[in-house]
Amino acid sequence: MPETVRMACPVGRKHVELWSGYTVLVLAVLTVALDPTHWASIVLGLLLGLLGAVLIVHGHRIQSPVLEFDEDEFRYTLGRYSVGVPLEDIGSYHVLPGRIRSLGLCDNTGRPMRFPSLRNLRTARSYLPLTGMTDPGRVEMFMAAAGIPPRNRSLTRD
Repeated sequence: MPETVRMACPVGRKHVELWSGYTVLVLAVLTVALDPTHWASIVLGLLLGLLGAVLIVHGHRIQSPVLEFDEDEFRYTLGRYSVGVPLEDIGSYHVLPGRIRSLGLCDNTGRPMRFPSLRNLRTARSYLPLTGMTDPGRVEMFMAAAGIPPRNRSLTRD
C-alpha cells in the first residue's frame, strides 16, 4: 500500500475567527451572569452570543489548501476543488511570493501547467493558491520529498 505524504497550509483567518468567536461567546455568558435580572444585559448577552456563534460557524467553514503526494500522483485540494497530476508529468515548481502565496508547477519542458479555475470561471490558472501563512521553506521541503526540483535548478538539470 503506497504511503501518502500530506501538508496542510495554515489559515490565519480561520484561527482568528475561531478565537474571536469563542471569546465573544464567553463575553456573552459573563454579561448575562453579572446581571441576569436586567433586560439590557440579557439582550446584550443574546446579541453577543449570536455574534460569537456566527464567527465560530464561519471559522469552521473556512477550508485550508492541502498538498499530497504518493508514489505516482501529486494532489492539491481546497474544499471540493481537487487537482491530481502524475508525478512524472511535473518537471519543476516555483512558489510565487505575495500576500497570498501560490504554487506554480511546470511540465518537463519548463512551461507552466494550466489548471481549471477554482470558482468555475472560464479561465484557467497556472498556479494553485496557498495561504499567506504558508512557509516557503516547508513547501520546498515537501516538494523535495516528492522528488520535484525547484524551477531554477530543473532547467539546468540536463
